[in-house]
Amino acid sequence: MPVLVVANPKGGVGKSTLATQAAGYWARQGHAVALGDADRQQSSRLWLGLRPPQARAIALWDAGADLITRPPRACTHAVLDTPAGLQGWRLSDALKLADKVIVPLQPSLFDIYATRAFLDELAAHRRAGRLQVGIVGMRVDERTRAAEQWQHFVSTLGLPVLGALRSTQNYVQLAAHGLTLFDLAPGRVARDLEQWQGIGQWLDA
Repeated sequence: MPVLVVANPKGGVGKSTLATQAAGYWARQGHAVALGDADRQQSSRLWLGLRPPQARAIALWDAGADLITRPPRACTHAVLDTPAGLQGWRLSDALKLADKVIVPLQPSLFDIYATRAFLDELAAHRRAGRLQVGIVGMRVDERTRAAEQWQHFVSTLGLPVLGALRSTQNYVQLAAHGLTLFDLAPGRVARDLEQWQGIGQWLDA
């Protein structure tokens, strides 16, 4: 079973957005998906509770903040949303289950510095096993100097950059209804789906 962990020790970087959208992407592919939430705020679990019954099913993976259990056996794909400040044994427990880790990263100096040490820690786990790590830019405006600095930083990491997602109210409005881009007619969110192509290819690889 492929298990995706969405992680970054900094808060407010878009972990829940990525986790719910990734779960929606796999559900759109016809997989039996489970979504877990190890954050005490339980944003992804709240999102699941808002998901309408006519949408493609995404099961709850009852992953606790203090003890991350294994995903439900009935599922073929699983996504784990993680809390800010993830480190130590909690990080190790999450990574033991993971096949892939997506690190959301915003184009700000504070986010870059906060994420650097975390990426170094992930590198040790990558060398020790089969873990795949990818970077996704969040709220990136390519016209800005901050985006240029972000591009320079990620180019030094030796990690795949899966995509850069723009700042749009689409994600906010969809989250309020328990939905994802992949629940809508493609023409309504064509620009955003285009930005997800690289992420989807990596998830399916």
